[in-house]
Amino acid sequence: MNLKNNQHQDRILVSYILCAFGFFGVGGLHRLYNGKIGTGLLWMCTFGFFYIGQFVDLFLVSNMVDEYEHNLRLKAGLSPLGVPLNQGVVATQVRHPAGNELMVELIKAAENKGGSLTVTQGVKATGASFAEVEASLKEMFKSGYVKIDNDPITGAVTYHFHEL
Repeated sequence: MNLKNNQHQDRILVSYILCAFGFFGVGGLHRLYNGKIGTGLLWMCTFGFFYIGQFVDLFLVSNMVDEYEHNLRLKAGLSPLGVPLNQGVVATQVRHPAGNELMVELIKAAENKGGSLTVTQGVKATGASFAEVEASLKEMFKSGYVKIDNDPITGAVTYHFHEL
């Protein structure tokens, strides 16, 4: 970030130096330097628009530099903050288990956890959503495959797989 700031400051300094040349008969160089070709040529042919434009530009040089750098970033495909624009999105498809497959994954996760499982542990193990995991665990509870209890320390709802 410091290098960009130094380059910005250097560009402003050069622009002010070129603007000062306008008071010695060569107006518009600072405008040409910052990409304002039309008005730069006009300033050159009219002695800085009769020195009035040259004087006003003393107050506008900083904005000219900012605008020039902004346009450069856009041409390079970057946002004003330097983030790439219009970058192709790489589609990554993550398949989460559902239905019976989710139940099997939850049983495997419970087996690895000593026969009990919380919803959060189920989400972490399967990648499915909290709602999907909770619905599957409640379905297994209704079928009698698991028992529901609360962890005595944390109070979290724990599903115990009594057959594991």
